Amino acid sequence: MRLIKNNLNIIKNALSDDVIVVAVSKTKPTDEIMKIYDQGHIDFGENKVQELLIKEKELPKNINWHMIGHLQRNKVRSIIPFVYLIHSVDSLRLINKINEEGKKINKKIKVLLQVKISDAVSKYGFNLSEIEKILNSEVLDNHKYVKVVGLMGMATFSNNETIIEKEFNALQKIYDKYKNTHKFKTLSMGMSGDYKIAIKNGSNMVRLGSVIFGSRG
Repeated sequence: MRLIKNNLNIIKNALSDDVIVVAVSKTKPTDEIMKIYDQGHIDFGENKVQELLIKEKELPKNINWHMIGHLQRNKVRSIIPFVYLIHSVDSLRLINKINEEGKKINKKIKVLLQVKISDAVSKYGFNLSEIEKILNSEVLDNHKYVKVVGLMGMATFSNNETIIEKEFNALQKIYDKYKNTHKFKTLSMGMSGDYKIAIKNGSNMVRLGSVIFGSRG
């Protein structure tokens, strides 16, 4: 447990204050999460709705829960009341559903638009031309209960840093192009294996699991 706390402290001390670390707690027991929470860390990320619902009930209510995994429309209603930020908004249909559920409880939901910057078949998100089309249109203005606060992207899982940097740089350019118009605050890029490259390319939110908690085995 001490190692987990030390890992987080080392990482946070090496980053500037404007970079938010989301501790990816998927598959991790509540006691491990509490060790970090007791250090004052409140931003945690889950990628499965069912696990998120269980942990939200068991853990302190002031935790900022980040939904970082693919979100199905039929699961939106269950997390809307408490979720802090949805990173993985990857379709207009999902935006519509979040808006619909937010309206029911009169809550504006903060989200990031997921952009597909990798060629990997498994990656979700709007492609680069789609995201520009959306950001150049008024479609987001029609969703009163959705607040788009920025963009999210995942790079190719690769040891080739040139490829990773190219992908992150492409998303940074789009973020910089539209951040003033849309009042963006968050560029979520970077996981345990590539977060340093992401930060060099403008990321101010990183999603870190194994470098904090250790290998998931």
